[in-house]
Amino acid sequence: MSFPTDMTGMADKADTVSAFLKGLANGHRLMILCHLSQGECSVGALIEATGLAQTSMSQHLAKLRSEGLVDCRRDHRTLHYFIDHPAVLEIMTVLYSHFCGKDQD
Repeated sequence: MSFPTDMTGMADKADTVSAFLKGLANGHRLMILCHLSQGECSVGALIEATGLAQTSMSQHLAKLRSEGLVDCRRDHRTLHYFIDHPAVLEIMTVLYSHFCGKDQD
């Protein structure tokens, strides 16, 4: 991959990208996204998988949702969350291969 030599206009995008990455820069949110990378999950399943308390999970999901990284659908009284930003899946794949793959400690 090569980057353009003319960086005009890149500064505008840098703030957007920085805000996007801040949403990922939390261990709990990364674990939530890791689970959601496998497919849609209910809030209860995410709580069970991560061990987070209900209130903490709600706060993390609200942040991820407000940043456009995840969204949810309602099935009666149950909310099911899913990744709603294509870059998140790509980034999670790269992070997994570099930090969590079978060759990593």
